[in-house]
Amino acid sequence: MRKLLIAAALALCAFVIAMLAIVVSGLRDDIARSDVALVLGNKVELDGTPSPRLRARLDRTLELFRAGFFPSIIVSGGTGKEGFDEAAVMRDYLIAHGVPASAMITDSHGETTFASAVNTARIAKEHGFKSVFTVTQYFHVPRARLALRRCNITEIHSAHARFFEWRDIFSVPRDTVGYGSYLFRHHE
Repeated sequence: MRKLLIAAALALCAFVIAMLAIVVSGLRDDIARSDVALVLGNKVELDGTPSPRLRARLDRTLELFRAGFFPSIIVSGGTGKEGFDEAAVMRDYLIAHGVPASAMITDSHGETTFASAVNTARIAKEHGFKSVFTVTQYFHVPRARLALRRCNITEIHSAHARFFEWRDIFSVPRDTVGYGSYLFRHHE
């Protein structure tokens, strides 16, 4: 019984250290000029507007676009339970805030982070993009970067959305597990 308790305590300590690594890594932005940005989708409100989380991602993307860090933006998401195409809502928000429609690439098949990475790799190949700049929540940044690496994108930069909320308490452990699962995924 004592060995089992020690093993459980060690496993818990390892998980806490992994969560801290996810948080620290996600909060450390890697801002550099890139060929394209990838904004990952999130909840759209019942009235069709971006949720505060999603709006924070979009506003951070606007800030970086206006500063000249990337000339094109991929918005990637699926259709949430609210019935809205996240990518279309994101595209419309960015266009309404001054991003030219010609700079936008819409991926409405990004149902998961990994699907968004697969689709981004395909889009990058089609457009000749070599570097990708991803914008998402801090706890999601490491998994998004790993997904892109697993899809053979080697030059990846990132920034976290400046939005924190109580549900991050649940999101950090979830994304820590998600990161671990992505270590074993690869896309040809």
